[in-house]
Amino acid sequence: MSNFTTATEFLLMGFSDIRELQILYSFLLFLIYCAGLMGNLLIVMITTFDRRLHTPMYFFLRNLAMLDACYLSITTPQASINSLVNNRVISVTGCAAQVFLVVFMTYVELTLLTVMARDRYVAICHPLHYPVIMSPRVCLQMTLTCLLTGLVYAGFHTGYTFCLSFCQSNVVHQFFCDIPSLLRISCSDTFSNKLSLLASALVVGISCYTFITASYVRIFSTVLKFPVKEDQKKAFSTCIPHISVVSLFLISGIYVYFQTPSDSGSLKDIIFSLFYTVIPPFLNPIIYSLRNKQIKGAIRIFMTKALSLRNKA
Repeated sequence: MSNFTTATEFLLMGFSDIRELQILYSFLLFLIYCAGLMGNLLIVMITTFDRRLHTPMYFFLRNLAMLDACYLSITTPQASINSLVNNRVISVTGCAAQVFLVVFMTYVELTLLTVMARDRYVAICHPLHYPVIMSPRVCLQMTLTCLLTGLVYAGFHTGYTFCLSFCQSNVVHQFFCDIPSLLRISCSDTFSNKLSLLASALVVGISCYTFITASYVRIFSTVLKFPVKEDQKKAFSTCIPHISVVSLFLISGIYVYFQTPSDSGSLKDIIFSLFYTVIPPFLNPIIYSLRNKQIKGAIRIFMTKALSLRNKA
């Protein structure tokens, strides 16, 4: 089998064949995208301009917000436009770019959430050593490691996927281009692709999940020893949102990437894909801002200053 792509374009799966529902879904996706984008950009601005939030925890939160704003922009706007104009066509180059960016963002999101668990563990279990262990240099190195290893991971899987031939069908059973859907429509032997994808996803996923779980087991055991209930409540308020985001992200991603081929191509498949590509980036700013007093206080100050400047103008 020759290693070239015979398809010149792909057809993405729509949310519905009914025109009225297509317009409705387009409008809903547009609202989710705008709300998620504004929420994440607000967190970026708040944590950048408020010097009280220049700590490792908010440094990682700012990076997560920037990542989520980009993550939302990869699939959601195009899905909204495609549904509105009833156009499902995407070029091979566009599909490859989307695959690379989705894999890259997914990898970096998971590893960054793992780093954030490490930050919470050090802050709660080793508070006296926190400024040394989580110094600005270490935080920057951790973030760069997530980004650089993500580039390698995404580049390998994207290149390996598009070495295949797609001569049987060009219909991708998903609302965006992703590797599992492309492997199902390839006419090449995909065993090595599936094996490498499964092995790497298991290594990365299990490693991150184990590290996060171990971190929070130690955090909760330490928090329960706090004599003051208010301190326990404060510690839990910073940890529970993180656990919620990680759980939603991992469960939905596992379902999509490890389901059997016979279960693919359904509306249920698309809905679960939304839960790891759209919902977490959309919910992150809501979860972190609603349960974080410092973020809420900084937002109130920011809004007050913005209104005062507007009134002066």
